[in-house]
Amino acid sequence: MKLNKKIGALALGVILSFVSYNSLFAQQTPTFAEYSYNPFMINGAYAGLTQNPEFSLSNSGFLNDLEGSPRTFSLSGHGSVNRNKVGLGAGIIRDQIGVTTSTSFFAAYSYKIFFDFKSNRPYWQLYDAGVLSFSITAGLQQYQDNLTQLGIVGDPNFAQDINSSIPTIGLGFLFNHASFYVGFSTPNVLGDALATDDNLNLNSPYYGYFGYRFFNNIFQDLMIKPNILLKYENGAALQTDFNISVSFKNKFEIGTGYRTNNSINILAGIYLFDNVRAIYNYNLATNDSPLGNTHGLIISYQFGDGYAID
Repeated sequence: MKLNKKIGALALGVILSFVSYNSLFAQQTPTFAEYSYNPFMINGAYAGLTQNPEFSLSNSGFLNDLEGSPRTFSLSGHGSVNRNKVGLGAGIIRDQIGVTTSTSFFAAYSYKIFFDFKSNRPYWQLYDAGVLSFSITAGLQQYQDNLTQLGIVGDPNFAQDINSSIPTIGLGFLFNHASFYVGFSTPNVLGDALATDDNLNLNSPYYGYFGYRFFNNIFQDLMIKPNILLKYENGAALQTDFNISVSFKNKFEIGTGYRTNNSINILAGIYLFDNVRAIYNYNLATNDSPLGNTHGLIISYQFGDGYAID
């Protein structure tokens, strides 16, 4: 069994490395199944949108059996200052797949303009109901591609490892209304222009997302939240996440979704001790994907009253 796993891991690493080299591999950057519960990781404009400072830790792929399959770890925190007009935050992301490892650190600054729409919403939804937010992020990405570990002989493309540092500048936009939200972001408008290795060929993704909150006075304890995430990366097919979840008074949530040409997503979450939220997600691979199924977990802690209902 161990031998079969090693053979499978080697085969997977070779396949992923060949495709990545030809700029066709869509997993150069991670896609977060839990983005609805930590939008800050893909859009710095979310910094400071919660009523109190919030920290989140997530780990995806930690139970995968096959070596070389995608694994992503992230840690982030954000809050607001200057009467909530300014948001500050920082995060770290470590993404591994095959023989490739990418570790990124970034800090975010956001500025907010508030509106008062007087729109109806459930009293237990804890967010600013009318906000237009812009952000800029700055960071550093460390990229490693250990190609020599694949043991491919006679191909100069795999004759040496790649180890590069890449400065990053990201931009983000977010509009949040009581009933819906829309955002656009990119983590690095510079691409690999300032990379320390000239042989590097990486693309920066662009994210766009939209969500709606269905709330009815008859069912005051429930909120239905469909949303869609678009991810575009040069050299890869456009990726779309369709998701829907149901929230019960910030006590628990369930949801499902579909990622085009990739997986079916299932999630369940619970709120603990007023300040803690835990979300479990499971991605069921489709189309005979060699990457397999993936487990994910995100735990968030919000200071002050946290997620408690007033």
